[in-house]
Amino acid sequence: MQERIKKILLAAAGVGVLWMAGSQAAQWVEIRETIQEDVTVEEQGEEGDTDGQDSGKPGDALKRKADEKTEDPDGTGRKIALTFDDGPHPSFTEELLDGLKERGVKASFFVLGEHVQLHPDIVKRMKEEGHLIGNHTYSHMQLKKGNWDEYRQELIKTNEVIREVTGQETAYVRPPYGCWDTSFEEELNMFPVLWTVDSRDWCSKDAAGVAQKVAEETEEGDIILMHDYYASSVDAALSIVDSLQAEGYTFVTVEEILFD
Repeated sequence: MQERIKKILLAAAGVGVLWMAGSQAAQWVEIRETIQEDVTVEEQGEEGDTDGQDSGKPGDALKRKADEKTEDPDGTGRKIALTFDDGPHPSFTEELLDGLKERGVKASFFVLGEHVQLHPDIVKRMKEEGHLIGNHTYSHMQLKKGNWDEYRQELIKTNEVIREVTGQETAYVRPPYGCWDTSFEEELNMFPVLWTVDSRDWCSKDAAGVAQKVAEETEEGDIILMHDYYASSVDAALSIVDSLQAEGYTFVTVEEILFD
């Protein structure tokens, strides 16, 4: 458990505690206290990437994997999470949802507030079909020195937009480029979710190549970063699902990876 959480937690000392109910809160506090000394401060993203997409590489604490894969010959409990940023897209996200439904897969969608307002019915469908809906800011804003207040307002506005559409609060955030300030966690009761496998689907139309890369890199407990804003990404994602399901993996939402 501790090694898996180390891979996923935002690499920053003094990680904030997300308010959660019951045993999950106690479990999170215990995990935080156990690993806090091992976590180092690193900026997760890189500036200047083309197309405004998430191409930042997680830091060492985030990329760290267990020395050996977990023994699980029957394939039970081999959970991984497939996540999508930047949507919803008016056609590609619908196509992706169709494919996930056919395969019985639940995913996590980190949506942009401005896209939620344009396509609320797609977000409603995400909720109805059991997918996790998270915050990816309103306009894909990267946190930088000097825009802290504006970034905070983007998070709040997106939470409000998601609540208006789904009737649910949003606890999870995928910060664009992985740039994050832990002070937001306590103030806004939000938990940052980064990734352990970066598909880099945004910079390649080679769906087969992207799918092969992800399938080769993925291990139990991984969080896979993709985008539901490209036709090739949809093809790659469904191919990934088919391949990894055949290997005995189960796709779950990120909260099951983080807190089970």
